[in-house]
Amino acid sequence: MDHTQAASLHVLRLPDQLTSDDRRVIPRYLNFGDPRRIRSICARIAGISSERARQRLADLEKRFNSRHRHMEQIFREHYHRVAIHVPPEQMLSNEQELLIGAYFTMEYSIEAAALFNPSIVPHPDQTGVEEGSTRFLMSLRATGEGHVSSIVFRRGVIDRAGRPIFDAPSRYACTAAAVSDRRIDKADYGRRMRDHGLNDESLAAVLEHLEEAFTLTQLRVALARLHSEGKLNGGYKRLSATMIWMAQANYELHFPEDCQPTEAVIFPATPYEARGMEDVRLVQFTDDDGSARYYGTYTAYDGWQTYPMLLETADFRRFRIMSLSGRYARNKGMALFPRKVDGEYVMLARHDGERLFLLRSADLHVWNHSQVLLEPREEWEMVQVGNCGSPIETPAGWLVLTHGVGPVREYSIGAVLLDLKKPSRVIGRLTEPLLVPTSDEREGYVPNVVYTCGSMVHAGNLVIPYAMSDSRTSFAVVPLEGLINRLLACGA
Repeated sequence: MDHTQAASLHVLRLPDQLTSDDRRVIPRYLNFGDPRRIRSICARIAGISSERARQRLADLEKRFNSRHRHMEQIFREHYHRVAIHVPPEQMLSNEQELLIGAYFTMEYSIEAAALFNPSIVPHPDQTGVEEGSTRFLMSLRATGEGHVSSIVFRRGVIDRAGRPIFDAPSRYACTAAAVSDRRIDKADYGRRMRDHGLNDESLAAVLEHLEEAFTLTQLRVALARLHSEGKLNGGYKRLSATMIWMAQANYELHFPEDCQPTEAVIFPATPYEARGMEDVRLVQFTDDDGSARYYGTYTAYDGWQTYPMLLETADFRRFRIMSLSGRYARNKGMALFPRKVDGEYVMLARHDGERLFLLRSADLHVWNHSQVLLEPREEWEMVQVGNCGSPIETPAGWLVLTHGVGPVREYSIGAVLLDLKKPSRVIGRLTEPLLVPTSDEREGYVPNVVYTCGSMVHAGNLVIPYAMSDSRTSFAVVPLEGLINRLLACGA
């Protein structure tokens, strides 16, 4: 184990590393795009006899059943996506339909390029864990072909000695499609639209033609009908695009019962996150009534624009995906406090790209109040300063790991301490970083970076999972008392 010092603090880097595994694949729909090509492919496959199709399916099942569950269901779903291109007079057997679905299926290696930017929380199930140990669940950013990022999970235990021990990853990885035509609450939807800046007669006209709970299909029909009747003001395209975006961006995922949380892959499900779901900052949130659930802020990216998003779950099987809105819900790196402060939700953000801000709101999804918390000050953070995950509550104050960007675009990890009752007040800030890339951490997909999206306190230590150069993940351990004392000694 490598012992280093950061401003009189002993930081223990563990030798354990979590690396990407290109064997972890998910089945995806193979979209050829051109309808003419899709029709010609379907026509050729339809020429294969039912008996031969049965033989081919049996061979595929034999070759791929160790890689995927429910192969027949996957092929069936993919056939339904191209069935419109099969002539109605073409009579196909069940085997022929499934074989068409197989030809429109591809495997995607979710973490073939990298596995990085971890966030760690206590697992919702601590059954059977040895006293003094804690079972954890870690989210990671998995990046595959085309630099598309998805969200994956790993499980393990931090033992009494503070050593993380990972469960062996499952051979399976599973995805879940967004719940189709889910019912959308009109009151909540209308509020979101107004918070997004739309509040005119056209919006009111559309809402008036929708039921109290409506579907995306009903929304499309209402928009088209009112447009054709000339009942919408100018700017129909913007209105329609924004309303459909709001309906699509807020969705639900239900993973199968036989899919374990560590097998779940949250893969981009809408056009607005098509190029990636980046850097989840998980937090175990305790509500006023003492109930707990998990939230994760992340960035959706469509190739041109980023969107701040929030996922919510209680069991890591059913997820709600929600958009964040308001004047200060923008850019990257939002991180939610683990409870309300003075009756309000509190969030860290870096909405100007350079400084760290403190946001407050009575509504978890709308952020319109902001104040500067930290500005770049030290030489290792002159380019920007941001957070490295949600604040951690300690008796001495809110502990926040930060990231700073210095010369040669080197990312380092620092720390600040905020007042418990008034988190806008900084009471401690390290002048030197906790972690700086070492010589063997500099090489990777994005060189010269150490970064984390969330840490955890265990047995008097701060356990920091961190990514090295956007390629692989390791751990560092810092004595919590020593870190707090150092922060208080440094002052603001």
